[in-house]
Amino acid sequence: MAQWDFASVLANSDALLAGALGTLHLFAICLVAGLGLGMVVGLGRYSHRRLFSWPATAFVEFFRNTPVLVQILWFYFALPILAPFAISPLAAAALGISLNSAAFAAEIYRGGIQSIDRGQWDGARAIGMSWSQAMRRIILPQALKRMTPALTNRAIEIFKMTTLASAVAYVELLQQAKLIASLNFNPIEAYTAVAVIFFVFLWPLVQATYWLERRLARDE
Repeated sequence: MAQWDFASVLANSDALLAGALGTLHLFAICLVAGLGLGMVVGLGRYSHRRLFSWPATAFVEFFRNTPVLVQILWFYFALPILAPFAISPLAAAALGISLNSAAFAAEIYRGGIQSIDRGQWDGARAIGMSWSQAMRRIILPQALKRMTPALTNRAIEIFKMTTLASAVAYVELLQQAKLIASLNFNPIEAYTAVAVIFFVFLWPLVQATYWLERRLARDE
């Protein structure tokens, strides 16, 4: 029967702290880049102009239908062969997770915009607003309110996807747990510690999502 011993994990708390900081750093990059690019692609998907809608659709279909891990590995191992520069583990992981998240977020934005009643557009045109003015001042503020729970859930998924960066040896929580487990022969304790840390980070965010969904439901 296995004997639980977290002393070796606690002895390497500095490594876990470095991993936690790396995870938060990667998460911040991917959250901003993924949701920001997702809005641009989502607007392209909603556009009736093929110049915008076709490239946006191709982007969404490609990145939604290929695994994030494969994308990260491609950016890290294949891109430097094709391009005249090396790419760091952080950049490869950030590109893979951000682009994949942008593809899923784009569909959230597109669905949110489409959920706004057509009369809102007609009203905006009646008072002389252009398409961009109506989108910025009337449509997007209402759509974002409806999209907030889905975007919050997307943020949670992005946080969990940061563990895939361990495949290219980026210093994040799972990568540090692998090192601790290999040095101390304690995979149970090392990976349990990582699971607990992720739970501590994510549980408040999940509860905030539930609260936000209830609050928005009351405001409808």
